[in-house]
Amino acid sequence: MLKQEDNERVTRCGPGTPLGRLMRAYWQPAALVSEMPADRPVKAVRLLGEDLVLFRRDGGWGLVGRFCAHRGVDLSYGRLEDGGLRCLYHGWLYGPDGRCLEQPAEPEHSTFASRVRIPSYPCEERNGIVFAYLGEGDPPPFPAYDCFTAPEAYTFAFKGLWECNWLQGVEGGIDPSHVSFLHRFVGEDPREVYGQQFSEVVEGTDKKLSELVAENYRPDIEVEEAEHGLRVYAVRQLTDRLKHVRVTNLVFPNAFVVPFGNDRVFCQWHVPIDDEHHYWYMIFYDFAAETDKDTLLAQRLSEVSLPDYRPLRNRTNNWGFDPAEQRDLTYTGMGLDINVHDQWAVESMGPIQDRTVERLGVSDRAITAYRRQLLRGIDAFAAGRPTPARPVDAAAARTLTGPVAVDTIAPAETWEDVWRDRERERRMRSPWARPVGRVAGA
Repeated sequence: MLKQEDNERVTRCGPGTPLGRLMRAYWQPAALVSEMPADRPVKAVRLLGEDLVLFRRDGGWGLVGRFCAHRGVDLSYGRLEDGGLRCLYHGWLYGPDGRCLEQPAEPEHSTFASRVRIPSYPCEERNGIVFAYLGEGDPPPFPAYDCFTAPEAYTFAFKGLWECNWLQGVEGGIDPSHVSFLHRFVGEDPREVYGQQFSEVVEGTDKKLSELVAENYRPDIEVEEAEHGLRVYAVRQLTDRLKHVRVTNLVFPNAFVVPFGNDRVFCQWHVPIDDEHHYWYMIFYDFAAETDKDTLLAQRLSEVSLPDYRPLRNRTNNWGFDPAEQRDLTYTGMGLDINVHDQWAVESMGPIQDRTVERLGVSDRAITAYRRQLLRGIDAFAAGRPTPARPVDAAAARTLTGPVAVDTIAPAETWEDVWRDRERERRMRSPWARPVGRVAGA
């Protein structure tokens, strides 16, 4: 459990909060590129408790405060003109750096515009997502993670709205033991393999991952610190001679990287809208083949409503809970999309989980390790000390590779070497992937 003051520190992310300052020091997803239509690439964005407007400009993106400095009009309705965003009310024009460039109604000799500026933040596009840097000073260079270095044809990006605090989403993603229950099937898993997590047959077995982890529900969990954050091992004893090895990662401060079958992996950020709502953003990447974006998009869009990307199954309809399905097919009774199962788990805790009354066990090692790291990171950033996964220069950014995420079967005696060997082989076969350090995700 956490003390109440610590629970506040790791959940409250608005401007000026200790956590908010830390998270603003990292690149954060702001929108999907696909949300920005060619005929009007302008979108209101709420990010880390701040109201902003994202717009396309020549050669990139602009992200500025949502309200005009003149009379407070909403700039998300503004006109894209002359390389900036023009307010509809009195024609004030703002550049992507937030500077007021024109005030048409003011006298021609006026210098008033030069003294007006609204908030603005740098943006960079990576594999279908527009990232923003809301911190002070120059942004850090992007790490060389696989999700950023993979060719666009081998990736797919999407997002979803969850109505709870961001930390609940991240902690669900790095929890290795819940998959044995939350994502199991009472009957046979009827899902198609492509694009469905836990549906692929684990290499070296004849079983889908959902079945394998359900049968082996007591993994040995180990956690180690890494340059990107944390590396988490969940090792299940299958026989006297064989183990199932699942390696996942916490990418500091608010993302995780997990395997999605034998050749696919995804990185997922949980990004605060405010303290009680957040979006998850995902970059899915394939080491072996180009992604079938049309199929993946159709799967995802069938589960949400636009423009907010709110799941069709949500608190208002009890996440689609069906007792007959729970009896005969899925452990949750909430449909075949396991993303909904995760959503229910973290939303049902309430908008902000009260961690002062929980009881954590040995199986929660990844959760406790992450909370310690996050609290240390908040203090370190406030004191001006380095924090994990925030490279100081391009050379340091190039060392942040992977992180490696695998599902495999290995001999019980040599599993620690075997999973690394198999990851090397996967990268050698890949059309695009490059080796990563000692193949330990460092």
